[in-house]
Amino acid sequence: MTQSVVVQVGQCGNQVGCRFWDLALREHAAVNKKGIYDEALSSFFRNVDTRSGGNGPDIYKGKICSLKARALLIDMEEGVVNEILQGPLRDVFDSKQLITDVSGSGNNWAVGHKIYGCQYRENIVEKLRKTAEHCDCLQCFFIIHSMGGGTGSGLGTFVLNLLEEEFPEVYRFVTSVYPSGEDDVITSPYNSVLAMKELNEHADCVLPIENESLFEIVNKIHQMISSGKLGSTVKQNSLVTSSAGSSKTIQEKPFDAMNNIVANLLLNLTSSARFEGSLNMDLNEISMNLVPFPRLHYLVSSLTPLYTLADVNVPSRRLDQMFSDAFSRDHQLIQADPKHSLYLACALLVRGNVQVSDLRRNIERLKPSLHFVSWNQEGWKTGLCSVPPVGHSHSLLALANNTCVKPTFIELKDRFMKLYKKKAHLHHYLQIDGMEQSCFSEAISSLSDLIEEYNELDATKGGPRIDPSRLKIAV
Repeated sequence: MTQSVVVQVGQCGNQVGCRFWDLALREHAAVNKKGIYDEALSSFFRNVDTRSGGNGPDIYKGKICSLKARALLIDMEEGVVNEILQGPLRDVFDSKQLITDVSGSGNNWAVGHKIYGCQYRENIVEKLRKTAEHCDCLQCFFIIHSMGGGTGSGLGTFVLNLLEEEFPEVYRFVTSVYPSGEDDVITSPYNSVLAMKELNEHADCVLPIENESLFEIVNKIHQMISSGKLGSTVKQNSLVTSSAGSSKTIQEKPFDAMNNIVANLLLNLTSSARFEGSLNMDLNEISMNLVPFPRLHYLVSSLTPLYTLADVNVPSRRLDQMFSDAFSRDHQLIQADPKHSLYLACALLVRGNVQVSDLRRNIERLKPSLHFVSWNQEGWKTGLCSVPPVGHSHSLLALANNTCVKPTFIELKDRFMKLYKKKAHLHHYLQIDGMEQSCFSEAISSLSDLIEEYNELDATKGGPRIDPSRLKIAV
């Protein structure tokens, strides 16, 4: 069994992380009825004897003593982390896993990256090493952060660079929450573009998520429930956006429903690493199969179903609908339409009561309506995990390496240029040591190059489909 470590940076990163650990515990509790520390749990949790103050070796056999998340929580304001430590998850973390400050990064990438990065570098490296030492076979680091703020974008990408230096052979998956056009942080286009350059150069895979898409998905679900369209057929506690049944008894916070969607994405992404299945998909296989060119490592994700109907015996028609939904605009976690753009590759991670034959049938059914690059017409990667999410009989996470991410990047570039042409707010950045105007021109040129690479691929769309010539066997 392999282990993964979650590094959550900034306010958004820690709020999403909090929902992830909550739902992960709930998922394992549903499967692990006897309270035995097993391999599935060991992928994200250590089993610690609290009498040794958590410093002793992990306990690998027998009953669960005290579970500790394989995580590092970093924020330059202490609000969110303190809230987590006073909440129901307080026992899952200890003080050795926290790095906080009091003043925040003032929505400034340079403060997070240049000032706090230098100041906390040794502390971060030491805590990362400690966390890694507790793993038998460390496979992946998950970074959760937002792009718009100062700590998430600046310190988040600083940590990403550190991980590449310290653990070059360990995969780096980054979940990046992109700001919407109506974002209340005026400098978010600067922060996002400066962070993008780092993501281009140092991440293995990036899962871009847009606040706007999450907001729309949550609204859509609530509208359907209140309009009675789903009526009594919705299974209790089965909404992807709900926290019902989790360890939280307190009132849901405004962003909890949106953060639950991202947490469910991470749970589905890691399900094959944690549970048995007839087609196991390792995290390194995702990067290997879905990223043909090093910079084009942005994977568009979609989750389905977003709720479960009450009857658990799923007719195959509804199963087929789940696959169709995964390719529709409404289920994408960024504002994109993959169906009408070009696929480089696509992964389908299915959980629950689904057969390999269902997978194959749906791939064959959908294939004619999807545009794949001519040199990778069979670019499908599939995984089947037998354990469904709590409250569901089955679920699907689709990860598409698709040129439909391009509009998100173009819009970000336009918003950046509006400010940059006027040199608005630049002085806040340039007064930070080590920050020069060339950092901005390099960042925007890195983003422009990325957009150009997608343009070149899009230009090949609609060309003649060339089936590779087969070997002819002489009989």
